[in-house]
Order: sequence, then C-alpha cells, then structure tokens
Amino acid sequence: MENTDNKQNQTGITPASTEVNMTQLVLPNDTNLLENLLGGRLLHWVDIVGALAATRHARKTVATVSIESVDFRHPIRKGEMVMLNAKVIWTGRTSMKVAVRVEAENMYTGAIITTNNAFLTYVAMDENGVPCPVPKICPVTDEEVRYYNDAQTEYEKAKGKS
Repeated sequence: MENTDNKQNQTGITPASTEVNMTQLVLPNDTNLLENLLGGRLLHWVDIVGALAATRHARKTVATVSIESVDFRHPIRKGEMVMLNAKVIWTGRTSMKVAVRVEAENMYTGAIITTNNAFLTYVAMDENGVPCPVPKICPVTDEEVRYYNDAQTEYEKAKGKS
C-alpha cells in the first residue's frame, strides 16, 4: 500500500487546495464606540481562518508562531459582512506561511471593499506537541509564485541572522 503522505511530500500541494473561506457578521458586541469592528476581534478571526488553512495543508494540529503583518486599510462597520480568505503561500520543514485577505460587504448596497491583508506563520505539531514535517507547497499562479519567493527570501535573511 502506497503512503500518500510521502507522495504529497514529493509532488507538493497547491495553495488553492489549502484555501479556506470564513464569513462573519459584525454585531454590536464586536464594535468599539465608533461602531467599527474591534481590531482584536478581527485578529481573532484572522488567526482562526489562517490556522484552518494551515491545518488543511499539514493535516496536523498547528500552532501560531507569529503574525508577521496586518494592514488596516479601511474600517469595518457594524452590520457589515466580513469575508476572510486564507491560503498557505510558503512552507519550510515544519512551518507554513499563510496569507489572509479580508473584505467587508455592505449588506444593503452590495459594495465590497478589501479592508485588511495579513501574513501569519504556523508550525505543524505531532500528537506529542513536537514540530513535524509538512508537505511542500507548489505555487501555480504568478501571485502565488511572488508570495512564495518573497517568503523564501525573508526566511533566508532570517536564517542568516541567527
């Protein structure tokens, strides 16, 4: 019987196959005094959708290593629908970098705006809580190749500093 994990490690997985979409409604309890979504609530949702994408890729439990960046381009208002999209864009031996795009939709006008982009790193864990290898990611689109190359460059720079 063929070990499918080894086959995946040899052939790789595309970012699209790791993609996860999550939708949330901004309720009054999610907002600040200006009736905008709390940044902490957004980060919570970003971490969840990112972990789901990383888990889909690794097929293992994952732990958040870092939130490298989150940009806040536009406030998300009470009553808007928040759509989060995450996918794995780079893999190391045990770690995965995930890109998350956040959009808000005004439920009455249908207008959609990109509000945030975030990049997070997760590590796959075995049943004993020890980091374990993950399948490699194989970028396909020009954007995926750019994300992968940028992340690889960052990794090599960080590795050279340690």
